Amino acid sequence: MVANTRLRTAIVTGGGTGIGRAVAEALIADGLEVVITGRRADVLERTAKEIGARAVDFDAADPEAVTRALDRLPSEVDVLVNNAGGVVQGRDLKETWLANYELNVVTAVLVTEALKPRLAQHARIATIGSIAARKGAGSYGAAKAALEAWTADLAFALGSRGVTANLVAPGYIDDTEFFGDTMTDERRTWLVGSTANGRAGTPADVASVVAFLTSPAAGHITGQVVPVNGGANLAR
Repeated sequence: MVANTRLRTAIVTGGGTGIGRAVAEALIADGLEVVITGRRADVLERTAKEIGARAVDFDAADPEAVTRALDRLPSEVDVLVNNAGGVVQGRDLKETWLANYELNVVTAVLVTEALKPRLAQHARIATIGSIAARKGAGSYGAAKAALEAWTADLAFALGSRGVTANLVAPGYIDDTEFFGDTMTDERRTWLVGSTANGRAGTPADVASVVAFLTSPAAGHITGQVVPVNGGANLAR
């Protein structure tokens, strides 16, 4: 009998920069074939060439765009990392709340639902949340909190297939586009000072946790929120 030698495949949304890129690199280092997705084709293509991934650009918040992208995505998926997200400011309060929910929650739900039929037995889903879900941060924190509830539902919905679903919740992470040009020295000092280990997190810190949770070794961990924040918020 010939052994099945199919390489495990992974999709990382928002994989062009920051945490998404670091996750993609970690999964490639573990021997997976990785597809990175996002809205900015130029950023994706550049990153894909640099790290050895494949790029598929589409807007994960647009149901029709997600459907159109399926032809370019793997037919069988072993690992799905929902990393696309961020914080936005709308023209008014309602627009801000809806925009943050769409960017952080709707993107993950649409991509995951579209790929459910393609998830392999014992596939792994990891979604990137935030410390903000437990500490506040208005519409952004509320959106990340919604992801925690959705992840719990997902774990039970897919558990009979051996599929796991977990959420990784970073604290302050250096070297990402999240804060843009709004980070002041004073704010960074405060954020680092709130940790137990006295340092900012890195994309690699988050990527290493995601790599474990999406590995075959993590089959009995599901429905969990795993903080990566240097002790800035205790998970208890």
